Amino acid sequence: MHAIESTELVKSFGKVRAVDGISFHVNKGEVFGFLGPNGAGKTTTIKILTGQVKPNGGTAKIFGHDIQTDTYEAKRNMGIVPEHSNVYDDLSAWDNIMFTAELYQVPKAKREKRAKELLELFGLYGRKKEKVKGFSKGMKRRLTIAMGLINDPKILFLDEPTSGLDVQSVLLIKDVIRGLIQRGVTIFLTTHNIEEANVWCDRVAIIQKGKILAMDTPEALKRVMQSVQSVEVAFANLAKGKPGVSKELQKIPTVSEVVKEGSKFRLYTADPPTVISGLYKLSKQKGLKIQSINTVGPSLEEVFVRLTGIKIRPEGGNLDG
Repeated sequence: MHAIESTELVKSFGKVRAVDGISFHVNKGEVFGFLGPNGAGKTTTIKILTGQVKPNGGTAKIFGHDIQTDTYEAKRNMGIVPEHSNVYDDLSAWDNIMFTAELYQVPKAKREKRAKELLELFGLYGRKKEKVKGFSKGMKRRLTIAMGLINDPKILFLDEPTSGLDVQSVLLIKDVIRGLIQRGVTIFLTTHNIEEANVWCDRVAIIQKGKILAMDTPEALKRVMQSVQSVEVAFANLAKGKPGVSKELQKIPTVSEVVKEGSKFRLYTADPPTVISGLYKLSKQKGLKIQSINTVGPSLEEVFVRLTGIKIRPEGGNLDG
């Protein structure tokens, strides 16, 4: 039995098909990443899986329980952390978490102990009686995650858990997620932070326009996209005035794109050895002194960009130093 099993899920809003016949499964204890640009269908999929939206077609099961026909049993196993914190500003942190505990029918004898543990874990117990409207965004986010864990779920849906937060809150949330992973909690994670997905996820699915474009481990996806390699080079004497460097780098055989990243240039290519040879020739011709040079394999970000076709870098990124 899988933690999640989705079969041919479809959801349309008018003429727009937000989810277009997607099928996948998530294993027990797995961290499954769901990546895609805005409007790709990520949030709609989560809402279907958690019983908030009814699909037009297909089925979704949580630990074998159909989310539409066996909703109560399916929801008993899950915790939900939406993208936007769903706390009540006029209630205290304690009242928010106790209200959530009641919704999940956590036994009274257990809920107070569990609430205390979670508020302490997220550094909020000392302010448990304060109204949430005085909390920072990071504190509200921590409280939202605590609320999502009050029923000790087997599976946690995390929608952009660290987006736009202060460093302290991000580090604390990451530490809590590591603890959940170690305990074997299944995590369904949507995130724009591709590095988070690369570090945490056992597998990732990349979705665009309601369809899953690819699904595998981060490393396997990167191996598939070996053509998205690059050579990173820095020159020691650009400050002395060497205009037009990007244009010259673009002329090197097999270079498909040149991007300036700080003091370095990144040259995308399917053939790093040819590019390295071309760099040494160019440096002699133009009087450039190579300070450092490295070959870089494809990142999950580059796989994401190539598959979805979106632009992460702004237009006109080929700038000279």
